[in-house]
Amino acid sequence: MALTGKPCGLEQLRFSNRFTRALPADPITDNYCRQVSGALYSRVSPTPVKAPHVLAITDEVAQLIGLHAGECDEARLAEVLSGNQQLADMDPHASVYGGHQFGHWAGQLGDGRAINLGEVLGLDDTAWTLQLKGAGVTPYSRHADGRAVLRSSVREFLCSEAMHHLGVPTTRALSLVLTGETVVRDMFYDGNPRAEAGAVVCRVAPSFVRFGHFELPAARGDLALLEKLLEFVISTDRPDLATRVTDSSPGERRSAYLDWFAGVCQATQHMVLQWMRVGFVHGVMNTDNMSVLGLTIDYGPYGWIDDYNPDWTPNTTDAEQRRYRFGQQAAVARWNLYQLANALYPVVQDADALQEILNGLPAAYKDARQIMLATKLGLPDDAAADPAFSELADKLERLLCCQPIDMTLFYRRLIDFACQVDSASTGDAMSNGSLTDAITASIYPGAGNAESGIAADNLPLFQHWETSYRQFLQTYPLTPESRRAKMAAVNPAFVLRNYLVQQAIDGLEQGDRSEFDALSRLLKRPYEDLAKADERFAARRPEWATNRAGCSMLSCSS
Repeated sequence: MALTGKPCGLEQLRFSNRFTRALPADPITDNYCRQVSGALYSRVSPTPVKAPHVLAITDEVAQLIGLHAGECDEARLAEVLSGNQQLADMDPHASVYGGHQFGHWAGQLGDGRAINLGEVLGLDDTAWTLQLKGAGVTPYSRHADGRAVLRSSVREFLCSEAMHHLGVPTTRALSLVLTGETVVRDMFYDGNPRAEAGAVVCRVAPSFVRFGHFELPAARGDLALLEKLLEFVISTDRPDLATRVTDSSPGERRSAYLDWFAGVCQATQHMVLQWMRVGFVHGVMNTDNMSVLGLTIDYGPYGWIDDYNPDWTPNTTDAEQRRYRFGQQAAVARWNLYQLANALYPVVQDADALQEILNGLPAAYKDARQIMLATKLGLPDDAAADPAFSELADKLERLLCCQPIDMTLFYRRLIDFACQVDSASTGDAMSNGSLTDAITASIYPGAGNAESGIAADNLPLFQHWETSYRQFLQTYPLTPESRRAKMAAVNPAFVLRNYLVQQAIDGLEQGDRSEFDALSRLLKRPYEDLAKADERFAARRPEWATNRAGCSMLSCSS
């Protein structure tokens, strides 16, 4: 029965811990680095920290799990959310999984610096897993210290919440706690380690099960464990399929497995589509970083597209290969889904059915992407089926790539242009403002650029695309108010650009949280026009941030 009334304090949180109750545990309880077979997790407690202090709490996430942080003693809250103290019903553990990293099988991986505190039932009986990132060593730390630094923790805390408010499927962030200790990191692996402030983030999600959880038992030939995990995940994440999984008919179970896999494919492609819509690059799409729920997980060397560049990756480790570049994310997601299908095959035993699901992914993604682009352009879904729309989209891609153009600003400025066309007395009137006038502020200065911002050689490309776009706007007319609302709902005015987060990190390291607080406020309403005092947060990336550490590319270092 669901609880009613306002959220409660720490001691009243309801832990269900389905994962640890239903699935086999590592029989060894000592915390040392090792290979773990026949189990899906090891019980391990967080390593205590010296002087935990809560830097931030997300009230909305607290309410999801049934917690009213304002009713809690602040010191007690810091102790629990740093891992120093455990509540009575917690069952802390680190899960074990494998994965393909940069296209190569890496064998056993696991939660190397993440410790799950347990699974909480929220006010509506929805299950939420609480996970501390940076809480100390686990059997899967691979000789690392299991800690996280302030800069990476701030990035994860802010970005996961920013993604949620942008409408992108993601894990959430409950808290950010300073540890009162330092952690030594070599940020770019260049022989320059330094001591940095330590921190712990409490991440929240319905589940942290990854593709790699299935890959490891499959690679080891442990089919009993593989099937047990599959049945558990279906029973908890897809209750609509649960009764079919327990059916005595092998054919019915196989059908349920296939329907679950098809759902994972759909959720994964939807997630990537939303990344592309807002200009997000994950940076390290290894299979161990892919959620079976289609949630953005593991915010490491991620980045936001400033100037539109399909070949850009934020990950220094990927700088040469560019496997995880912006424009290849959908293809990589499909590759990862192939690896999941390979892992499931020993249980499903139907290669043709798995292949049929996979074969349909490119066309389904292409259709969804066309509709997404139509929506960003203020056009109805059926415009994407117009035979001429593919040409419009292709020309737009060439336009955005012809010189450095800020993706977020371009689409936001396009709203005014589209609404001016709606307001024109005649459809072909050019006196109501040109495209080049509308989007000039989104052009980055640079070599070869004209004073107007658009290089002279590129002007015909802009003019031709403007003519085609005007024709679409006239073919699918709306009132200016309707068009503006449609476009403003999918083209954010504010995104959490890397240089903005770096400025917040710089401030926190100096004891100034003003920039951090400003970003925390703005990320909650990314589709609203910014007040004049906040306009600097929606400007082009400044020149000084182009190549500065933390503002452009990042490493896999915490």
